[in-house]
Parts: sequence; C-alpha cells; structure tokens
Amino acid sequence: MSLTPVREARSLPTLLLVLFCLFVGIPATVALTPDQEITIAGQHLTVGVRDPSLSLSGPAQLVQIGNTAYDIPAVQVYGPLRPQLALGPVQRNAAATAVFDSKTNATAVSTAIATITKGYLRWYGCASLILLGFTAAAVAGACFLRMLFRLRRLSRGQAEPVPLAQLWRHTSRQLWGMVIVAVVVTSLGWAAAGGSAAYGVANGLPGVHSLSDLVGTSYLSPSPVGKTVHGYSGAVIGDSRAARLSGPAVADAAPDDVACGRSADSLAAQIGGLTGQNWLNLACSGASISQGLSGPQTQGGQVLAAQVGRLKQVKGLRSVVVVIGPNDVYWGDFLRYCYGVADCQDRLSEGEFGYRLTAFDSDYGNLLQDLNDLPGHPKIIITTSYDVFTPDADCADSHGPAGAHPLSPGDIRRLADMNQQLNEVPTSGAEKYGFAVAEPQLTPLCTPTQPGLGPDLQGLADANPFHPTAVGELKMAAAVVPFLRSNPTNG
Repeated sequence: MSLTPVREARSLPTLLLVLFCLFVGIPATVALTPDQEITIAGQHLTVGVRDPSLSLSGPAQLVQIGNTAYDIPAVQVYGPLRPQLALGPVQRNAAATAVFDSKTNATAVSTAIATITKGYLRWYGCASLILLGFTAAAVAGACFLRMLFRLRRLSRGQAEPVPLAQLWRHTSRQLWGMVIVAVVVTSLGWAAAGGSAAYGVANGLPGVHSLSDLVGTSYLSPSPVGKTVHGYSGAVIGDSRAARLSGPAVADAAPDDVACGRSADSLAAQIGGLTGQNWLNLACSGASISQGLSGPQTQGGQVLAAQVGRLKQVKGLRSVVVVIGPNDVYWGDFLRYCYGVADCQDRLSEGEFGYRLTAFDSDYGNLLQDLNDLPGHPKIIITTSYDVFTPDADCADSHGPAGAHPLSPGDIRRLADMNQQLNEVPTSGAEKYGFAVAEPQLTPLCTPTQPGLGPDLQGLADANPFHPTAVGELKMAAAVVPFLRSNPTNG
C-alpha cells in the first residue's frame, strides 16, 4: 500500500491528471481569483496576478486608466505568478497630498510596500482555495473515468454486472495513489510558484525608491489659460470631426476659429440648437491629446492654447463632450497605406498601430484625470469613432483616387478592426471614471442615402474626405443629447 503512490506517479492516467492540474488548473485559478483592493496614498489599487505566459520569468506589471500596462522591471518573478497592480481613477485627496509632506514622505514607500504585500497574500490565500477546489473536481472526474474504464474491462465476457465491492477492490489502491500524487504534486507546484513570486517581490521591492517606481511618474495638468468665460452650459473639445471642416464659416470668426476650421454647424452648434443652450466650441482640426487637448497645438500658423486649459476658465459648465482618437494614432496614415498597397493586412502595419494605440492609451489616461478634476465636475461625455465603409463597400470612394489600389473586403475589415480597437480605449476608460459614452451611428460611404438628405460623410470628391457632413454632424449631436437630459438647462 505504501508504494502505491510511487507506482501511480509513473502511470499514464496519473501523469495526465497532474499535468492537467498544473497547466490548466493554475492558469484557470489566476483567471478566476478576484483582485484584492488596497489603498496607497489615498489611491485605490487592486492587487492580483497578470495573465500567465509561456516565458520562464517576467516582471510585475502596473495597469493604469485607461488600461495602459507598464512593466515594473525592478520586480522580476520566475514562474506563473507575476504580481499586477491596477491603479485608478486617480484621486486628489488629503492622503495623496500628505505624500508630499516631508514629515510623512519618509514612510510612504515602506507603507506602500507593506500594503501591497498584504494584498498579495490575501490574493494568494483566495487563489489557493480556488485551486484546491479545481484539483478536487479534476481528481473526482479522473477517478470516475478510471473506475468506468476498469468496470468495462472487468465486465468483458460476464453476463452479470460486476459487483461494486469487486470493482472497488480492484481500483481502490490505484485511485488513492492517484489522488495522493495529484494533490501533493499540485500543492508543491503551487507552493513553489507562490514562493518564487514572494522571492521576486522581496528582492525587487527594496529596489523601489519612490512611489513613482510603483505607480508611474507624475503628470502635470494644463494650467487655466485665457480670460474667464461665462454663459455656456456646455463645451466641445476635440478634433476636426467636432470642428466640422467644410461647413459654413463662423460669424465674426476669431483667428483661432479660422485656424481650427470651426464651422457654424459644428458639433457644439448642433448640440446647442437641439437643446436650446449655449455651447462653446473649442475643437480644432488636427488636434490630438498631447497636441491640442492637454498641450498647445500649432495650427494654421498659430500656436493655440491647450483646450483643457481653456476649458478650466469656463465657469458654470454642466457638460463637456470629447471627440478624440484618430489623430492620436495617425489614422490617415493607415488609410493612405491601404490605398497604396494591394493588401494592407501585414504584421508591420499591425505592430505600428499597436505601438501608436499604446501611446494614445497613456495620453488618454492623463486626459481622463484632467476631466475628472474639472471645476464644478461637469458631466463628461466621450464619443466613439465611426466606421467609414461597409464590409462590402464598392464605389468610387472605396476604389480610391487615381492610381490607388481599391480597398478589398479584407482591407475594410482590417480598418474596421482597428477602429474597434481604437474605440475600446476611450470606452473602457470612460466607464471606469463613470463618464458617459456616446456612439454616433453615421452612414458609411458607398451606402445609398435618403433622397434630399445626402450622405453623412464627405467622400473623396469633397474637400475633406471621411469627415462628417452637416447631416453627419447632426447625427453626432443626436447621439450626445440623450445624455444631457438629466442636466438642467441654463435658461
């Protein structure tokens, strides 16, 4: 009896069970175990483990809103349990301010390390229970299957069913051996993974000398710019889609209105018309988050102040609509590339898009923080981007300009997939901050339009292809207005 586990460790059923518990059970446990909530310097964080990979070792990871992931090189862990911290939304409170006090700053890092360690231990304890349950279920299933196969073998050539006592006598030792081997090996593997993670954290965290090593570097919000402005219920910040290129000129246009291509039927004007309120248009053609919203922008020969800085000087705001994204990933580059080659579904452009999307994600996290901290806490509405073509588009616009390669269905699917990935960034970040998300449904190019209305998007024959027409701008406004109904008007 004592040698049964040793013999069973070499049997194929037991080996398969052990491999299943280790290579399926542990990843499943990581996925099922909830992250543990902790608070450091007034900031809400969660502690968990990043998704396992096939590499033998890897760094711990920090995830910030909106979902930008940063490796923490100081904390290297062998095995599948590599800690992950998730931070956000960023809070400005007394506890956060105290970090900058010289009297309390000295203990801030050691307190943070102790808090993270306790949170990870809670996660590990919870995960251990889940793995134990998984292993028990796997062992029970394996024992059942093994008894079933044994029953079939014993029943061959017999007219009567095999008694349960006889079945148990033939299988009990093997089953107990399999149970012992599976539980012991899985427990040892889990303990080794936990010990390796603890060793990596214990050796890595002492090399962390500041809170920025744990939660990233600080970000300086744009300062208020310009004169104080009154009389607006809402404001629109963003790019050319909100400025409404090719529309009628603004009456008594200021130099920045001309430089930014702002039209009289811009998104702000359309929302104001639908709600009967005064809306301020700060959107500018060519704007991105870093050059336009959170930082200054050079456009039309002028240096324009950050839109968020201008926004901070508008008093009494109840709503802010944000239209941003394509310029941050240089969407026009990929569209021109697809027109320029026979097939734009290559790994080079895919990798470049991923790189730009990561940079946008990081900038967007800072923008969310700025919007969350606006004076008066107006309602924030984030708009998503629209698809330019239908999957089966076949018209002059999809064929491209002279000498271009027509967009294939695969090219269009690629562009649609990229747009979906782009939209996931503002959507997920907005949801975590509790901001509203408006999803304008504009009719793509190469689609029949209703008589008398015209298309929603400008085509290649128009001055600014792929930008909204007056009808498209009105549809964008209509997607925003339902989120404003809960806000009182300013009369």
